[in-house]
Amino acid sequence: MKASEVILSGGVIAFRTDTFYGLGADPFNHAAVARIRELKGREDNKPILVLISDLDEVHRVLRTRSDEFNMAARNFWPGPLTIVDVAVTELPEEITSGTGTVGVRLPADENVREFVRDCGGVLTATSANPSGSEPARSAKEAAAYFPRGLDMIVDGGEVSATEPSTVLDVSSSPPRVVREGAISRIVIEQLFAAYD
Repeated sequence: MKASEVILSGGVIAFRTDTFYGLGADPFNHAAVARIRELKGREDNKPILVLISDLDEVHRVLRTRSDEFNMAARNFWPGPLTIVDVAVTELPEEITSGTGTVGVRLPADENVREFVRDCGGVLTATSANPSGSEPARSAKEAAAYFPRGLDMIVDGGEVSATEPSTVLDVSSSPPRVVREGAISRIVIEQLFAAYD
């Protein structure tokens, strides 16, 4: 069975993203997303980010595209920036954690984008590790973290990333960096300062 078939049938996979290994499922499938939370032992109630294969897919997960969203996407996508904005109401609460927002990323890696495209164009990508542990950097590490519970592990080789994506919340003004990662806070702040 191919990964895309696993996803479409409501399964959960581990796969290499543009940063670390992630847990992939159809973000609109309540049961699959609930399984991800259970696998991670997630009691912190953090939202679950999603990857998109193409910019055109944004409308499926975001209610609107704010000016701040468009500016960040234009300057940093495709790339290691997760942009948080107002979610469509169809997304399960397990994705948004009741915040009404969702983090979205368009990966720089064309192979990852193609993989997400094959799996329906939108795919969860929360890091493949139990809460509190380091993100898995290989299929072997993902398998060690999750000896049971995954329907498939896609071996995409070891990741070369050293940092997670930067998370930028543009759902309210002014935009704020929630987590500094591969793109520095200063670079993002300079971008928005230039347009003030």
